[in-house]
Amino acid sequence: MSEPKPVWDRPEPASRPAPVPLSRERIVAAAIELADAEGLAAVSLRKVAAALGAGPMRLYGYIDTKEDLFDLMVDAVYGEVRLPESTSDWRSDLREIAHETWRCALRHEWFAELLGGRPHLGPNALRYLEVAFATFGDRDVDTIMVAFGALNSYVVGALRTALAELNAERATGMTEDEWRLTRGPYLAQMVATGHYPALAKIMAETTYPDPATLFDPGLEILLDGIAARLA
Repeated sequence: MSEPKPVWDRPEPASRPAPVPLSRERIVAAAIELADAEGLAAVSLRKVAAALGAGPMRLYGYIDTKEDLFDLMVDAVYGEVRLPESTSDWRSDLREIAHETWRCALRHEWFAELLGGRPHLGPNALRYLEVAFATFGDRDVDTIMVAFGALNSYVVGALRTALAELNAERATGMTEDEWRLTRGPYLAQMVATGHYPALAKIMAETTYPDPATLFDPGLEILLDGIAARLA
């Protein structure tokens, strides 16, 4: 049994008169609006069809599964990433790619949930990869893969940390500072045991920056490491 073709490699149904005209573009736009408002878990073919005023079965002419829909949604967000136009400075280009990915993922919080794992193969995602790999020029392929993998892991990890903190605030109704105050007496008691000297130093001297504040300094440390490897 042959594997089904990727959704981008399957033609859409021919246009026909209908009270509610459909297209993959309209379906994806409705799904993204739903995910932005209610989260990825709220996205279903039934809800997307209802948002479009169409019957759920009509969507199956355009997509076969919810996974197809997620693939199309992810690729649409990749299409929003403003990629550098030149590849003359790999460090500047990678910094711009990281910032743009961060920006788009914070606008579409569900996007980070679908990053990682197997690579996305939609046309916008492939263009994203093409530009990212091209920034390294004619360097060793294995080094490029390690460097880009490290960058991608950092951006995804930072995004998920930032979004987890944001979701915790929504769930508890407490800001990070307010939550920390509730845990202060317990942490002070544990630190007083003398078993956690490194942690005690951090707690005494840190300003407790939020993930967004940490993103740029952490990115620069990573880029320093890539520069050292490329050298």
